[in-house]
Amino acid sequence: MIDENPRAYPDRPYVGVGVVVFRGDEVLLAQRGKKPSQHHWSIPGGAQELGETVEEAAHREIKEETGLEISLIGLVEVVNSINRDDEDRVQFHYTLVDFVAEWKSGDIVAGDDATDARWVPINQIGDYGLRPLTHDVILQADTLRKSENKRAQKTL
Repeated sequence: MIDENPRAYPDRPYVGVGVVVFRGDEVLLAQRGKKPSQHHWSIPGGAQELGETVEEAAHREIKEETGLEISLIGLVEVVNSINRDDEDRVQFHYTLVDFVAEWKSGDIVAGDDATDARWVPINQIGDYGLRPLTHDVILQADTLRKSENKRAQKTL
C-alpha cells in the first residue's frame, strides 16, 4: 500500500518542533488531524520551515494550531521518532526538538493540523492516551519550568 502523505518513506529525516505549553498547572494538548499521529493527543508542534529557526517554528506552530501566543522557557530534549511499516521500511522519520513554554495570551482555537486543543490539568494527562515518550516529555518540561521559576525568584 502506498502512503499518500508526502513525508512518508523519506530519504532523510524531517526536523520538527514540539512545545509543552503551561498555563498555571495546566498543559496544552492537541489532537492530531494528520498522519502519522492522526487522532492521537499530543503536544502541539510541527515541521520546521526552510529559513526559520527552531524557536521561530515553535512560535509559528503554536499560533497555527491553537491561536495562542507563548513565551519560550527553554529546551526540554531532542527526540528521534522513527516509524516503520510492516516490512520494516522507514515510513516516517522525524527529529523533534521539544521546548517548554508559558502561555502568554489568546484563547484556544484549534486549527491547521489540530482537530481539537485544550488545557488539561497536569495530573489528568494520563486520561488522554498519550504515547509514553510524550508523557515523559511533559513531566520533564514541568520539572524544567518549575526549576526555572525558582531560579528567577532567587534573582529578584
